[in-house]
Amino acid sequence: MSNNGFLKPEDYAEPRCLLCDEPYGVTPEVKSVPQGRIIDKMNDYMSRRDYAGAERHLLYWLEEAKLGHDKRGELLIHNELVGHYRKTGESEKAFESADEALRLIDELDFDGSVSAGTTYINIATAYNAFGKNDGAIPLFEKAMAAYEKNKTSPELLGGLYNNMALTLVALGRYDRAFELYDKAVKVMEDVENGKLEQAITFLNMADAYEAQLGGEAAENKIENLLDTAYEYLMDKDIRRDGYFAFVCEKCAPCFSYYGYFLAANELKKLSEEIYERD
Repeated sequence: MSNNGFLKPEDYAEPRCLLCDEPYGVTPEVKSVPQGRIIDKMNDYMSRRDYAGAERHLLYWLEEAKLGHDKRGELLIHNELVGHYRKTGESEKAFESADEALRLIDELDFDGSVSAGTTYINIATAYNAFGKNDGAIPLFEKAMAAYEKNKTSPELLGGLYNNMALTLVALGRYDRAFELYDKAVKVMEDVENGKLEQAITFLNMADAYEAQLGGEAAENKIENLLDTAYEYLMDKDIRRDGYFAFVCEKCAPCFSYYGYFLAANELKKLSEEIYERD
């Protein structure tokens, strides 16, 4: 249901008839799905942590895209489904949507584009989440080539460097991982609300140092990174919106893990206050 209390079609309607094909030999007209509206509604579901509603929303529009012969729409939605199933821990569904997205990139001849790069990152991140790290690195490399060739925005580059570094840490390739973490921090310096992404990177670096050196040997580095991350999260200029709440919720367990319980509790409190308010 929408924020104003009125139902949208995807809340109640069935997709159009699956059997109503175009006559043989006729090139079907493409009926594009409303991509902007789909993403906005998806963000609304995720801000309320309504995962069931988010999946229902995406599957509804996936059928609409198929019926409308909208391959670009299908790619967008499969991309969103990969991320959704990563968050909900459903590996088989994530891999199914990943395979479909890769097939559509080939069919649309999108390889080397920013859209393809974004999809590669999303799939590679899901691979990392489900332990397929060796398969993730080639996709990250393809994404990096596409992004850097097309002079992609700092926000997207920062996400790429950060997520690729996480996978490299899982593979024990620490030197390359720290190079990418440094690039992620630097590229986000001049981005609005970039301190949220930088804070996440600092926490990821703390985990990487612990994995590389062990907790005792890395203690000073970890403490400095945690202090910096918390300072960035509490910056007064950061917009306190749904994404801020999501980041606080995501970061709190890391602070708890390293014994920063007061910081973790404050982040949880801020997150819950925003979710209840919105």
